Amino acid sequence: MLFCRTIISRSTAMQAHKPAPATGFSNANYEPGNQVPCGHPQYAPGTYQGVAGMENYGFQVQAMGVPAGLAVPPIQNQPIVKEGTIWMPIPPSLPNCPPGLEYLTQIDQILIHQQIELLEILTGFETNNKYEIKNTLGQRVYFAAEDTDCCTRNCCGPSRPFTIRIIDNLGHEVITLQRPLRCSSCCFPCCLQELEVQAPPGTPVGYVVQNWHPCLPKFTIQDEKRMDILKIIGPCVVCSCCEDIHFEVKSVDETSTVGRISKQWTGFLKEAFTDADNFGITFPMDLNVKMKAVMIGACFLIDFMFFEHAGDNQQRTGVWQ
Repeated sequence: MLFCRTIISRSTAMQAHKPAPATGFSNANYEPGNQVPCGHPQYAPGTYQGVAGMENYGFQVQAMGVPAGLAVPPIQNQPIVKEGTIWMPIPPSLPNCPPGLEYLTQIDQILIHQQIELLEILTGFETNNKYEIKNTLGQRVYFAAEDTDCCTRNCCGPSRPFTIRIIDNLGHEVITLQRPLRCSSCCFPCCLQELEVQAPPGTPVGYVVQNWHPCLPKFTIQDEKRMDILKIIGPCVVCSCCEDIHFEVKSVDETSTVGRISKQWTGFLKEAFTDADNFGITFPMDLNVKMKAVMIGACFLIDFMFFEHAGDNQQRTGVWQ
C-alpha cells in the first residue's frame, strides 16, 4: 500500500511540473517530437499537396506525411500561396545571374498557359494577353502580361508591336519582351519579325530574329552581342488540328536538337472559340540562364505569329499567310 501511494505521488508531481509548449507550438498537450510548428505545412519538406488540374498534363504530385516522432523545423524556402495560387520557392541569389532569373537555373521544362478572357470571347474585342508560367509541379514561376494600347491591339491584330512584362512572385518585373512593328510574311525578307529580351528591364540579354525561308518558320536566338547561339525550326504547315505542334530548338549548325517549344492541343471548343493557348518549353538544365529567358520570349513571338487569331478569327497556317 505504501509503495502504490509513492508511485501516485510521483506521477502527480510530474504532471504538475509538465514543461510548457516550446516556441512555435500552440498545443497545450504538446509532447516533443509529435507536433509540427504553427504556420508550417503538415507534410515533409520538398513534397507538396496535389495541384488542381495537373493531371491534365501527365504530372502526379503525391503528398507525404510526417513520420511519428519527427518534428519539421521552420523552413524559409517553401512554396508561397497567394490567392489560391502556389508559387515556386524563392531561390537564393547567384553571382553573374540577372536578378529574378535564378528560378530558371533549377528547371529544364516550363509550361505557359494563356488565360481566357471572357470579354474577348463575347465581343471579339481584343484584350491584353495574360499568361501563367509554371514548372512541372504546377507551381507558378512567373506571371506575364501584355502592355499594349487598345488602338494598337485592335487595328494591328496579331502583327501588333507589343511589350510583355514578366514578374516574379515578389511582384518584381524581371523580364521585358519588346516586339517592334514588322512584317509577318516572308514576302518582305528585309523586314521580318524580331523580339528583344531584357533582364532586368532596360538591359538586353538576347534577341529572337526571324530568318527568311520559303516554307519553314525559322528563327535565330542571339545573345546580347548579336552572336548566333541557337536555331528554332518549325513545321511546314503550322496548323493545330488534334495534335501538338513542335518547334525544334537546334544548335547553330542545325545538326543536333537541344530543346523544343510545343503548342499543345487544347480541344475543339477552346481552339475554335478562343485564342488562349498552352505551350511547353524544354531546354537543357545547364543552358545559360539568359538563353532560357530568350527561349521564353521566342515562345511568345511564335504564339502571336501563328496562333493568335485575327479579326476574322482565322489562324495563320504558314510563313506566307
